[in-house]
Amino acid sequence: QVRLVESGGGSVQAGGSLTLSCEVSGSSYCLTWFRQAPGKGREGVAFSERDGGRDVRTNYTESVKGRFTLSFDNAKNTLYLQMNSLKPEDSAMYYCAARGGRASCTWYSFVYHYWGQGTQVTVSS
Repeated sequence: QVRLVESGGGSVQAGGSLTLSCEVSGSSYCLTWFRQAPGKGREGVAFSERDGGRDVRTNYTESVKGRFTLSFDNAKNTLYLQMNSLKPEDSAMYYCAARGGRASCTWYSFVYHYWGQGTQVTVSS
């Protein structure tokens, strides 16, 4: 069983920064940030595969590469998404998701078993 609690969303102007946090209870090789804007499908943003407290693989969707960065605090068991140079099109509800166990990450949201409650990010122009 995995429990995920997100925080850190808010409202910023374009070009600003926010850091999202996902506190993880339980174990999952794969942790992924998704986002969903009104009227749109859920989109994978960034994922982290971790084993033994170390990064194995990270990946970012093309639209956020160079602007968003994942990191993990082992002591706090928390995944962070640092978001810089934010754009209005980044506005969405952001969710942390886990597959649980040793399953690898994928951009397909329907295979994820565990989800946080979401945190809203709003970027104004």
